[in-house]
Amino acid sequence: MAFKKFTASESILKPDPRFNSKLAAKFINCLMWGGKKSVAQKIFYDAMEICTKKIKEVPPLELFEKAIENVKPFVEVRSKRVGGANYQVPMQVNRKRQQSLAFRWIIGACREASGRPMSTRLADELMAAFKKEGKAIQTRENTHRMAEANKAFAHFAW
Repeated sequence: MAFKKFTASESILKPDPRFNSKLAAKFINCLMWGGKKSVAQKIFYDAMEICTKKIKEVPPLELFEKAIENVKPFVEVRSKRVGGANYQVPMQVNRKRQQSLAFRWIIGACREASGRPMSTRLADELMAAFKKEGKAIQTRENTHRMAEANKAFAHFAW
């Protein structure tokens, strides 16, 4: 039996209450743990407040969108088995996966750091991603570097 590759969540998803942005709503959903959406919203909005205080010339939603855009990877390596050997084959990343990887890397970088409130860590990571630095950008660069190193196996991508 065939399976549905994507759910209807994109069409059902309501924009977040403060910024009226579907991207922010999706990020809040990814940030959420154990169904506690109000906690995730508070973390996100507090992080946006911190970003607004530190970087005054850019609106917070624009900063958030630019940070996500900067973290999105264009290529990644996928394992492909050819004739008994596994090759790391570089492949282009589609739009939805780019977004989900960017979310995952930013949230993962925030959760790795400890000792401060999550909203502060998220604000720092978003501002760093906006300036094209930080752990999430480093992960993206490593992914691109791996793809570049394995460019010789690109002909296996069929």
